Parts: sequence; structure tokens; C-alpha cells
Amino acid sequence: MELTPQIKDKLDKLQEKYTAMGQDMSAYLDGLLYADFLTYWDYIHLDTLLSLQHPKTSFPDEEIFIMYHQITELYFKLSLHELKQIAEHEQLTVKFMTDRVKRINAYFTALVSSFEVMVDGMEKEQFLKFRMSLLPASGFQSGQYRMIEISATDFGRLIEKSKREELANATIEEQFEHIYWKSGATELSSGKQTLTLKQFINKYAAQFLQLVKDRQHTNLSALYHRLEAEGQDVSALAEELRKLDLFVNVEWPLSHYKSAVRYLEKDPVDIAATGGTNWQKYLPPRFQKRIFYPFLWTGEQMEEWGKGWVLSVLKTLRNEG
Repeated sequence: MELTPQIKDKLDKLQEKYTAMGQDMSAYLDGLLYADFLTYWDYIHLDTLLSLQHPKTSFPDEEIFIMYHQITELYFKLSLHELKQIAEHEQLTVKFMTDRVKRINAYFTALVSSFEVMVDGMEKEQFLKFRMSLLPASGFQSGQYRMIEISATDFGRLIEKSKREELANATIEEQFEHIYWKSGATELSSGKQTLTLKQFINKYAAQFLQLVKDRQHTNLSALYHRLEAEGQDVSALAEELRKLDLFVNVEWPLSHYKSAVRYLEKDPVDIAATGGTNWQKYLPPRFQKRIFYPFLWTGEQMEEWGKGWVLSVLKTLRNEG
């Protein structure tokens, strides 16, 4: 086969590249010659991926539970990948940031819409049995989700609502002691920290605190204000941030709330979640009032935060019951 000018040009460029690195191009060409063609299953490590489900019981629906949470964590990783690109961009523009936030919203669209797998995709009787073998593990222990929150907003917005004003000028370490999610993993009877929470803090606290410091001036809220101060048109970005605010702080927690009501609520006694997490007070968005971007919402919208979603879901569930 005759070498075309295009192939010769590429060979010349390759020669320049390897010469600049002090490498022998012919050795690399030998590697290409002897290497096998890449396959789809090897590229994505499919066999490994499909071997990562290890149920603790013999109930078939436990495997659904495992795989769905694994899929969720992959979407979280995609979101953190976008957040890292935004935070570390050397010449950040509104368009770049808007496009990446739009990607994150696409991931959360898939997450929220797919949560019906958890709500309707398992037999309640199976779930209430196999869940007891998972103690004290809990979806509460998703470190990646907490990293998304830290990367999305000023850390002060993640402090427990009753402490936000008091700790506005406190150190990051002091604020972390009152981060909102700690109140969601307390024993229902005594109010003490659950083993679930203790495990979680032991594994991730140092990592969280470092990320808070790294994102102090590069979280989405801080970057929005910076771009706005530069006089750039941030209207499209503001719209995407509002969507993200609702996804992370209303729709995603509400999806869990809907699942918890379906599987864990009894009349007249509620069933505790795995790890004893206080889901009745922790999950409903209207209780915590977590709002990443208060400057993008009206006072009335913040006052009614999450209320309509919770009421509509409860009404639907009770009608179904």
C-alpha cells in the first residue's frame, strides 16, 4: 500500500514528538504492530464491573439494590468530574461553566427519574428482610454526594439551619461540627451519634475538610459571583444553577423520602432506616431548607422551599395505598 501524503505527514509529526522526548519512534511502532486490537469489554473492564455485586442474602431483589447504588455513585463521579474541571479552569468563562453545570443537571435528571427503580423495583417484603443484613451501612454514607455539595456552594450554606448565623464567621473546623447531615444520623431514642455516622466521619472528615478549603474560592457560588462581577452575562448560568439547586436539595432528597415512605413508614409506628438514621426529619427539603444559591430565588420561593413537592408525593402515595 502506497503511503499517502497524509500518512507521511503524521509519521513526520510522530518522529518530532518522540525525538523531543528522547524516545525511539520505531520501538513505539513495534508496540503498535504487536499489540492486539482493543475490545469494548476490555476498555471498560466489563467483566470486573459485572463481578462487583456481592449480595449478603439470598433475596433476589438485593442485587437490584446493590446495582442501583453503584450506578448512582458513577453518576456522582461524573458530576465531580465536571465540578473539578470548573474549579480548576485557568481562564473560566460563563459558557464553559454553564455547559458543565448543564452536564451535571443531565446526570441528576437521570438519577431522579431512575429512582423509581428503588421505589417500585423491589418487593417490599424482600427489602424489609435483606436490609437487616446491611446494618450499619446506609446510603447516608455516600461521600461523593457530600463532595458535590461542598463543591456547589459556600460551606456556610451547609451548616445546620439553626446555627448558620451564629457560625457565619467561625472556622471551617467549627462549622464542620454543625454540618447539616450530622443531625440526620442520630439515634431516634437518645439523640447520640449512630455507628453509621461515626464510621462516615472517621473515613471522610479529613477529605471533606480539605475539599472545603480547596473550594473556598472555587465553588460554584463563588465562581458565579466572580463572573458576574466581571460584567459577563450570567443569565443562562443562573438558570442552570437554579436547576441544580432543586435537583440536589429538593428532588434528589425527595426521591429518597418517597422511597422511605413506601418501604419504611408504618401506621402507627415508623420503621427506622438502616443505621437508625432519622429520615423523617432529615430527608424532607422543607425541614432543612438547604439552598445553595439564595441570591437566585425570591423570599417567597425560599419560604415555600420543597413544601409543594413533599405534599404532592405524600398525597400520591396515600392515594396509591
